[in-house]
Amino acid sequence: MRAGIGLRARHLDEIVQHAGAVGFLEIHAENYLAGGPALRKVERLRRDHALSVHGVGLSLGSAEGLDATHLARVAALVERLQPAFVSEHLAWSRVGGTYLNDLLPLPYTEESLGVVTRNVERLQMALRRPVMIENPASYLAFVHSTIPEPEFLAALATRTGCELLCDINNIYVSAENLGFEPGGYLEALPAVAIGEFHLAGHARKDVDGETVLIDDHGSLICEAVWTLYRDAVARLGSRPTLVEWDTGVPELDVLLGEASRADREASRAMQA
Repeated sequence: MRAGIGLRARHLDEIVQHAGAVGFLEIHAENYLAGGPALRKVERLRRDHALSVHGVGLSLGSAEGLDATHLARVAALVERLQPAFVSEHLAWSRVGGTYLNDLLPLPYTEESLGVVTRNVERLQMALRRPVMIENPASYLAFVHSTIPEPEFLAALATRTGCELLCDINNIYVSAENLGFEPGGYLEALPAVAIGEFHLAGHARKDVDGETVLIDDHGSLICEAVWTLYRDAVARLGSRPTLVEWDTGVPELDVLLGEASRADREASRAMQA
């Protein structure tokens, strides 16, 4: 499958004319739960494009479990669209019935692994299909975490039968912020569980005299992330790859250009 792009509202009409230019389209589930004209446009796009539904609000790391109403609405959307892929984040965003509008980190312990396992199993049962779980971009690490992140993800895949969405930009951002070697992270992931790659741009911010990388999906993919992507393809094999761009969304041609480069970089890595 050729590389895909995140489908944003400003491109809903224009993308119709580019059926052969992109492998698949990803939508954020929460943007379409209420139905309406935008969802009907996405349904029409299914005739020419494979779809991916990417959740951002199920809060799989919440000890309170999944919100039944939200889960039912996501399940109804997936049933309606019949996408090729469904994915969510290794994060939490809900506490006491309040949504915090962010993807928050969780400690990697046996207790939290049990929580995420139960939530992923419930999600997959509701959707009647496996889902892909995405590694987060990290800005801090919990001192009482006892399981390295890639091993946590591998254990989750083993326990639930889920797949993993390997976000290359998130690995790079986390490695720079926390000081680990990204190649070692890739090596620790189980290749058999990887279902998709994500690529995106990030921002550099100065915070109290230190540089912090922010996963803002608001710029071209940097050369270091392209290098890491080639490394991932060489180590783990070629996978469907998506280019994300969520802030300051550019013209469609820019996104299509990034997706085209992803195809070239993957081919280059496989031939090396």
